[in-house]
Amino acid sequence: MQSARVARQNPRAIAEALISHMNFDWLERAEVAGAGFINFFLKSDMVYDTLKAILNAGTEYGIQPLRARDTIQVEYVSANPTGPLHVGHGRGAAYGSALVNLLRAAGYNVQSEYYTNDAGNQIDNMAISIEYRFQELQGATLVFPPKRNEDGSMPEFDIPEGALVFPENGYRGPDIIETAKAIAEREGFDTLNAMNEADRIALFKEEGLKEKLARLEETLSNFRVTFDNWFSERTVHESDEIHHSVAALKGSWQSV
Repeated sequence: MQSARVARQNPRAIAEALISHMNFDWLERAEVAGAGFINFFLKSDMVYDTLKAILNAGTEYGIQPLRARDTIQVEYVSANPTGPLHVGHGRGAAYGSALVNLLRAAGYNVQSEYYTNDAGNQIDNMAISIEYRFQELQGATLVFPPKRNEDGSMPEFDIPEGALVFPENGYRGPDIIETAKAIAEREGFDTLNAMNEADRIALFKEEGLKEKLARLEETLSNFRVTFDNWFSERTVHESDEIHHSVAALKGSWQSV
């Protein structure tokens, strides 16, 4: 019917012309209905043969042969390893996992990747947060700064004598308390207190990151989401690949 204006013919005439060219093994017959609709009637053996094929193939039905050259990388979730996942991450995990499965079923060579943001301020803030919670486990009083005013200024707040002011950009979730407690029990309070603060925070950074990544992987596994590769952002900085790539791009621009 959409073609009636272009072909300048009655929709039923167009439908009848289409039917006259239909000669398929799976088609019993086709009929024009109403203003120009076409009803298709499938052969019974075609329907039954397809059902048999589906049952025989099981979960492999519809899977296409691997096209090795058609490589696709799907990176998803990739939440900062500083705390537990939330519902929003779960949505991304379900969407990304389904996309990977569909692409693989279509024959694409797919690699699923979790990009671990293990470099930068967020990891440093996590380590410092663990340090403050470690001090709290030993009796220190923590004071949490209030939310800043609209103009960006910090409201006045009381700080009891001897109390520690928790970092404004620190992570306040209860999982940080659990992490501090787990590391303290494993390493020993005396051992940790014997270290200088910088070395202790460096240890909290590494051990905290290990624990957070293990929790993330466990949560995603329970959600039946797995990854072919967990890529560390640190490795990019350590290998100096970014500088090599930028230099190569600058060279190509100069040559244009």
